[in-house]
Amino acid sequence: MGRVGEIDVVARDGDVLVMCEVKTRRPGPFGHPSAAITAEKAKRLRRLAELWLAKYGGPPPGGVRIDLVGVVLPPRGAARVEHVRGLS
Repeated sequence: MGRVGEIDVVARDGDVLVMCEVKTRRPGPFGHPSAAITAEKAKRLRRLAELWLAKYGGPPPGGVRIDLVGVVLPPRGAARVEHVRGLS
């Protein structure tokens, strides 16, 4: 979407269009991936969704949802993936 930003994942959940922000973190000072979604970031994601919908034909019958996919990378072992539905 140019200088405004980017949408990491666009998907469907039945009749709902889902736009996902993907954040990856290691344990440490930056905290959990969800901590990266500030009020300003959520506002920007909503604006990106509006621009995407304007470009590609508007919302589907089920509407639009903005989700977070958080990936936590531990020092050892497998990554933990968390899906938070409906950020805004």
